[in-house]
Amino acid sequence: MGFEGAKESFSGRIKEVVIGATDEHGGSRSRRLTVGGSNGLPFHSFESEMPHKPLIAMDIVDTLRMVSDTQLKSMGDVVKDPVEWAKRCEKEWGADICVLKLQSANPEEENRSVEECESLFKEVLKAVSLPLFVYGCGFEEKDAKLMEAISNAGKGERLFIGLAEEKAYKSLTAAAMANGHGLVAFSNLDINLAKQINILLMDFGMKPENILMDPLMAPLGMGLEYSYSVIERLRIGALMGDPVLQMPMICDCSCAWTVPEVLEEDDGKGTQVERGVNWEVITAEAALMAGAALVITRHPESVKHIRATIDDLYGGV
Repeated sequence: MGFEGAKESFSGRIKEVVIGATDEHGGSRSRRLTVGGSNGLPFHSFESEMPHKPLIAMDIVDTLRMVSDTQLKSMGDVVKDPVEWAKRCEKEWGADICVLKLQSANPEEENRSVEECESLFKEVLKAVSLPLFVYGCGFEEKDAKLMEAISNAGKGERLFIGLAEEKAYKSLTAAAMANGHGLVAFSNLDINLAKQINILLMDFGMKPENILMDPLMAPLGMGLEYSYSVIERLRIGALMGDPVLQMPMICDCSCAWTVPEVLEEDDGKGTQVERGVNWEVITAEAALMAGAALVITRHPESVKHIRATIDDLYGGV
């Protein structure tokens, strides 16, 4: 008699969320991606359904202020041009999604105008065919105008815009709903806050299938264990039947490039690039093991390692 291990089943299921729109669906993207749909713990295909592989997004920032010297030297001058950076993400680096971060709109820094940011978005939209996420600069008043413009310029493309927070969500939600886009709901490492922002978005009229949750991913050495715990508990809560938590989660792991252990100059610990890639990969893999359906990375070498891990854990498919 063969051995059959115990299997655990859950009453809940992660909702499926569609990202991007092809010609057939009114957009111009080359693919229409789906995340979510699982009814079990991450990669537990032996006891649950996992219909969609986790996805890897690569971020593109529109200001060198957000790019370290190490990244500039390693990735090349392409990071000085967001349009060329986006092209490289699609054609060479293997990203599933591009995340355009309009940090230059920050009124306390470059304070680039809404019109300039909109123009850049249109250039990126035209240059690549991958599904797109677009993040603002984090200032509510500026982002309200910025995301309205981005939503209108990307009508039909099924963008995901962000970040919607408890104290600043109405303008972004209205912008997303106006043109059929999705929204990234951000909370600061707190299960109750994650539930609260989802409730607020749905009360405002946002459908669950248009929401992705960003519970904040801290990098290795800067609180990864706590992030892992929160994300894991969110995932288990969803599987145990809490409908407010059943949206797929996205984790931005590019933050790994900001930790002191990566930035310090000590070749005895490996080059800064080696450390940065390792930090980003470990952070992303932890997020995936905890329950993330999508991770955001920055370095192309990180994408290769994370992709190999996903394929291996998914069964080599």
